[in-house]
Amino acid sequence: MDAGTRLAARPLRTRPRRLRHTSALRTIVRETELSPADFIYPLFIVHGENVRDPIPSMPGIHQLSIDRAIEEAQRAATAGIRAVLLFGIPAAKDPVGEENFDDDGIIQRAIRGLKEALPELLVVTDVCLCEYTDHGHCGLLNHENPALPTGYVLNDETLDILARVATSHARAGVDIVAPSGMLDGMVAAIREGLDEDGYDHVPVMSYAVKYASAFYGPFRDAAQGTPKFGDRRTHQMDPANVREALREAALDIEEGADFLMVKPALAYLDVIRRVHDAHPEVPMVAYNVSGEYSMVKAAGERGWLDERSITLENLTAIKRAGADLIITYHALEAAGWLKSR
Repeated sequence: MDAGTRLAARPLRTRPRRLRHTSALRTIVRETELSPADFIYPLFIVHGENVRDPIPSMPGIHQLSIDRAIEEAQRAATAGIRAVLLFGIPAAKDPVGEENFDDDGIIQRAIRGLKEALPELLVVTDVCLCEYTDHGHCGLLNHENPALPTGYVLNDETLDILARVATSHARAGVDIVAPSGMLDGMVAAIREGLDEDGYDHVPVMSYAVKYASAFYGPFRDAAQGTPKFGDRRTHQMDPANVREALREAALDIEEGADFLMVKPALAYLDVIRRVHDAHPEVPMVAYNVSGEYSMVKAAGERGWLDERSITLENLTAIKRAGADLIITYHALEAAGWLKSR
């Protein structure tokens, strides 16, 4: 009697495939459930009216005037998405980024417009300098200290600006502020500034673990924040490091962070898991960044991959790795795909 015959004569009692036999079975034993409520949808806000300018390197994503951003946010809310993340493109740039903390700046106006139109939608705002400065870096630059290179991003001198930005957003009615510059002490400075101005209820979603990644290229086109010189390796993390990520996350919690974020997501699923396991008491956010989005879009447009299937697989992997929330440019499309499957 050959092996196949013996196996047929003595059926296996344990057959994992039994639970994969039908779609209904697969659904009821699914360990990781993806939902539109897991997504945060990024929006790029510009001055003007009726502006919906396509971003060539990010098919399907646009720079939006406030009126069109409200329409896009309404579509997101209708699809079950509960939060948007705002990035602003100012009318003019300068060395400090004055519009960043102007109470009548582009993001402050967008916050007020969105909260008036969609009061239940959570509005999260990026808190950084790179989109607003004429040099494109995440902080003030050194021009006076001979001990530091000219153009070096000044850490402590930038913290006051970040606190001013966050409190300005809070005055406009923001729900959550999200500092992204990876500067030492940024969470503490923002938390102190918010508390002193009476906004102790506003949470801080810290970009606690942000790598110096090549996956950000399309975003820099969208936000018009490409550095005019140099790079951001002096403050963003080396992609080779994990222990450093755990240290950064722990420091941000000590400083008052209410959420932790890892960025990018797909190349750093191991980091998401490590940070989540080290700090399970804090909501974990992962940023499915522009390069990750654009690669899938490009392959989908060429017929090399099925965009719907690969996107939902990627987003499920990010959640399975430990993310409670996922910032993704695919949010609106993925929400529709989830409802129709």
